[in-house]
Amino acid sequence: MSAPQSPAAVTEDTPRRRMVTVRGVVQGVGFRPYLYGLATELALAGHVTNTPEGVVAEVEGAASAVARFCDRIAAQAPPLARVDSVHHRELPPVGGAGFTILTSRTDGPARTLVSPDSATCADCLAELADPADRRHRHPFVNCTHCGPRFTIVTGVPYDRAHTTMADFAMCPDCAREYADPADRRFHAQPVACPACGPRLRLLVARRPGPPNAVEGDPVAEARALLARGAILAVKGLGGYHLACDATNPAAVALLRRRKARGDKPFAVMARTADDVRHLVRVSPEERSLLEDRARPVVLMRRRPHPSCTAGRPRPAEAVAPGSPDLGVLLPYTPLHHLLLGLPGDPDGPRLLVMTSGNVSGEPIVTDDAEALERLAHLADAWLTHDRPIHVPCDDSVVRVCDGHPLVIRRSRGYAPLPLTLPLPVRPALAVGGDLKNAFCLGEGRQAWLSAHIGDMDDVGTQRAFERAVEQLEFITGVQPQTVTSDRHPGYRSARWADRNAAHRPVVRVQHHHAHIASAMAEHGLDGARPVIGVAFDGTGHGDDGAVWGGEFLLADYDGFTRFGRLAYVPLPGGDAAVRRPYRMALAHLRAAGIPWSADLACTSACPPDELRLLERQLERDLHCVPTSSMGRLFDAVSSLAGVCHRAGYEAQAAVELEGAALHAPAGDSTAYAFALHAAREGEGGAIRADPAPVLAAIVDDLRADVGPAVVAARFHRAVTGLVHRICALARERHGLDTVALTGGVFANTLLSSACAVALREDGFTVLRHHLVPPNDGGLALGQLMVAARAVPTDRATDRATD
Repeated sequence: MSAPQSPAAVTEDTPRRRMVTVRGVVQGVGFRPYLYGLATELALAGHVTNTPEGVVAEVEGAASAVARFCDRIAAQAPPLARVDSVHHRELPPVGGAGFTILTSRTDGPARTLVSPDSATCADCLAELADPADRRHRHPFVNCTHCGPRFTIVTGVPYDRAHTTMADFAMCPDCAREYADPADRRFHAQPVACPACGPRLRLLVARRPGPPNAVEGDPVAEARALLARGAILAVKGLGGYHLACDATNPAAVALLRRRKARGDKPFAVMARTADDVRHLVRVSPEERSLLEDRARPVVLMRRRPHPSCTAGRPRPAEAVAPGSPDLGVLLPYTPLHHLLLGLPGDPDGPRLLVMTSGNVSGEPIVTDDAEALERLAHLADAWLTHDRPIHVPCDDSVVRVCDGHPLVIRRSRGYAPLPLTLPLPVRPALAVGGDLKNAFCLGEGRQAWLSAHIGDMDDVGTQRAFERAVEQLEFITGVQPQTVTSDRHPGYRSARWADRNAAHRPVVRVQHHHAHIASAMAEHGLDGARPVIGVAFDGTGHGDDGAVWGGEFLLADYDGFTRFGRLAYVPLPGGDAAVRRPYRMALAHLRAAGIPWSADLACTSACPPDELRLLERQLERDLHCVPTSSMGRLFDAVSSLAGVCHRAGYEAQAAVELEGAALHAPAGDSTAYAFALHAAREGEGGAIRADPAPVLAAIVDDLRADVGPAVVAARFHRAVTGLVHRICALARERHGLDTVALTGGVFANTLLSSACAVALREDGFTVLRHHLVPPNDGGLALGQLMVAARAVPTDRATDRATD
């Protein structure tokens, strides 16, 4: 081999040879074909292959061409790619000829990134609708720019053999496309067609007896069933959906009843964003999210009086009763497009309810046999296929707040893309919380949040959690040396961490500290200077044994000081108070010294026998854990104002209170006000925010016939004022001027926006979540950052972080 040229001897035509390693989302996105084309265009010799580290290429040719190759790698990458780094090193020239794609290497630990699933691209949609194309109406059309990825991956590197397409042998036509560097399907691993791809079938329930397979076109028959009011289980990318005609009141009511969903809103699927503009206000940012390749459910404000334009579909009232928002998603698989109808198809439903295929509280169903069993009492038919789903992945949920995305549930389309951390961390697993569970793996400056797992009170969800941990550890190559969990002693996730620590240190992180650390990490803060963390949610285990949730913490990654909180009130009966907001209203009234008068809505909502028992319970302090929860205060005001007395789903009372506030007259600017009290002895200096004056003012307004909308708006302004006042005091006493707004209450965009405006106008820097949920779905990221700082490298620990 000849020695490398010295820099002085190098000219544009001097032969050079380099090894290039590209890391990021570079497998399953057409990156090897892209580098093949780039090398061929520049007349370079060499080869490219997938490895567990990423994509590795060796290129040889004129020095100027090699330099241009390296410069263009990231700048012109394929649409689904995300290039995190490009490293190259010089090698001695060997005089090679031609450029080839080599068989993938499987040696070494996994370090590449798997792409999320992506919505069907425009080119594939054109083929789907073209009668002359061989993939016309093929429910599984895809290419290197779209289709299933994360949900079909069984191993790395990303090759067909490591996906659930491994058992589908390509026909000659597909094999030719797969091998042609000029084709859009060059090395597209899920490539298929009607001759060789997965098969769609429709099974119709027989009661009693097994379901019948329907002959003929499964899609046409499925559309006909939907039009007649049937409920279909539809196999998607990350699991089964339950679908029905959203405009059919009887079908929607039946689905709601069968699924035992209470009043929790359903999402609807529409063909295009224009098909729902008469129902919701669609901003440019919301349209962009709707049409993004991630295709999340986008929560948008409903129009108060939807346009009655002839021919435009309107969902049944039972789709989202009482909600100020409507969740909308656009089709993201070819099958979805077929169900909603292609141009020229017979008329059929134009709006479909699309909800997770499960019983409420259970994990989404992915297995076909399990779908026939677990969904038998929910579905009238199953539109299914034989491509297995390896990784469950629910739909993501996003909304827009002040022009920026606010992720409510981070799952399909986003997972498993990693987040960049502001500080390096040792390999660690953060298990998250018990509600809206998502866990997090971290190593170095990367963190992988899992897809949405669900609520951990169900055994099936706990099993899904274990499988998801194993799978994400496998594809990321992270081998956790530390495990971290919530400090709540009863959390199932925390118990799992203890059982599975296997001699690794377990760090328990206070719930609201983790929320604040999550916001800090998302915004790239290194923790050198504390922030004023405002953590508002429904529940979190406090270090004093109380239920926290209305917290003002001065926090960094190393610890926190409790600067302020809502005044404690009894939480009578725990979960009973959550399900029946009138109980929280009555508890708050009693704490404020306000009688339970019969003219108050919360009093009349409580059955007489329960009212008497509740009074004795509060008098004797039986099963009444003290709480500082802002979420429970929202519940109390919602019931007091007559908006919502019984919650059929989490945060229903608060959601409907926000909706009521949106209808307040524009001219009213009155705000209620909390009283602030200095800390009592032994409380560590925390300011107490007393809602008693707020509640008294609300009662006065109600007796003066002030409507619920005005009361709701004035209460929102009261909370905004409280946030501003306590943050101002924290700045005055501690010199801090950065505020992190976090916790599930800040999914309320009316409150979030008002707080951000008030704080920024007073010179604060405000951190709000955009990439990670403010609710417990983002908790694990904060746990990870606290654990990385809390665990010494030389010994195990189980230290407190405050």
